[in-house]
Amino acid sequence: MIGPESARPPAAEKWLARARQEFQSADVDNARDAVAKALTIAPADTETRLLAGRIALARLDYAEALRLLKGVAGSEAAGLRGRALWYKGDLDAAADELEAMLDDPEVVDDWAKSIAKLARRGAGRVPFTLSGGLLAAIEMPHVNPAAPFFVVPVEIDGESALAMISTGTGEVVLDSSTRKEPSWVSLRFDRKIEVNDVPALTQDLSGISKQIGAPIKALLGVNLIRHLNATIDYGGRQFVVRSFSPPAPPDATRVDVAFIKGGGMVLRSSLGPDKTVQGPMLIDTSMTFPIALDKEGWKKAGFEADGLKRVEQDPEQKLKQGVVPMLRLGALEIPKVPGVYGAPLQAVEKQLQLDLDGVIGAGLLAYFRVTFGDGGRLMWIEDDSAMNKVLQGSEPAPSNEGQAPAAPADGAGPAGAIGSPAPQAPPSPAPASPAAAPKSPPPAAAPKRTPDQ
Repeated sequence: MIGPESARPPAAEKWLARARQEFQSADVDNARDAVAKALTIAPADTETRLLAGRIALARLDYAEALRLLKGVAGSEAAGLRGRALWYKGDLDAAADELEAMLDDPEVVDDWAKSIAKLARRGAGRVPFTLSGGLLAAIEMPHVNPAAPFFVVPVEIDGESALAMISTGTGEVVLDSSTRKEPSWVSLRFDRKIEVNDVPALTQDLSGISKQIGAPIKALLGVNLIRHLNATIDYGGRQFVVRSFSPPAPPDATRVDVAFIKGGGMVLRSSLGPDKTVQGPMLIDTSMTFPIALDKEGWKKAGFEADGLKRVEQDPEQKLKQGVVPMLRLGALEIPKVPGVYGAPLQAVEKQLQLDLDGVIGAGLLAYFRVTFGDGGRLMWIEDDSAMNKVLQGSEPAPSNEGQAPAAPADGAGPAGAIGSPAPQAPPSPAPASPAAAPKSPPPAAAPKRTPDQ
């Protein structure tokens, strides 16, 4: 098979370079078109097929990823096939590929090691099998008035518990005090919808419980949230679970989502006055900052990171803060979004092999009703009535002055995204703006909604 750059036809090289660039910016659809052009010219080129496989996996097109990677040798190809097979539900074949990848002495992948063991013990299981009713609406308690944490009640193997929605984590993660090793569990929501054969990893969650101020026994990762066809409505205090893919809600904007390495939920957003300049942002609901940007992200927003104001209460003097004039999500324009610079994003970028502009956290999403559709490939985002009042100037924006939102984790989660929240960040007075992390639950003007999808 063609491998070296020198053996690749010039036209194929140009298309491959374009596909790489577009994939790096999470422009997955255009990257797919570009890599298809390269494959037409050089169908046996190994590097092109590997990139095509990564793109297909990001689009959750598992069959296409496996077709593109068939016969491609090496641990990288085995790892991509293993992920595609795992998310597809072909457990034995996933274990074969992941174990083959782990046989490479240069590969260190704790997620793959745990998942391979789970897959071997999962014979006959069908992951994420839903049963019961069509819909369950669960009240989301606001457990911490200082910052928005997306906490929901759930039954784990029949025992009641509190779980945190953590889209920066790929799989469900259980507190290691209740499970000593990865296992298969069942989850039940509001005694109406049960999810059987849920793969769950383990981690010490005591630090998260202490930070939040509530006994968190599980993190609900993004792959579960996708299967639940979920709606997260922090302002309405409601988490909705469905056994069907919901239709588009009225007056919602659509945001397409990609899943890098199958587990890192990424969207494209513009941060400055030029709508055409977009970049990739990771969605991590375990982070309570509205947004955390790297140097390039702040530059797109119109600022030099070195010129931002330091967070005076930060004992390590690493964090800086500023206000993004305009953040765009789909057709939604959100003005004056407070953000930080200095959060540890490099480990996440390395794990995802992606050049992120930053991370969007719960401090922003708490102001919107977010619904996942098409198996998680898109989000419908609806304005919250409290947010509308702030935007119209009829109500002052809440401030988190004196409070301490959590930063992203300094490390990667099991599926290549951000893991659990880091220890509490130093207090940072955020400028008053519609997207500031709420000091208390959103204003009473935000009605509790009755699910209609």
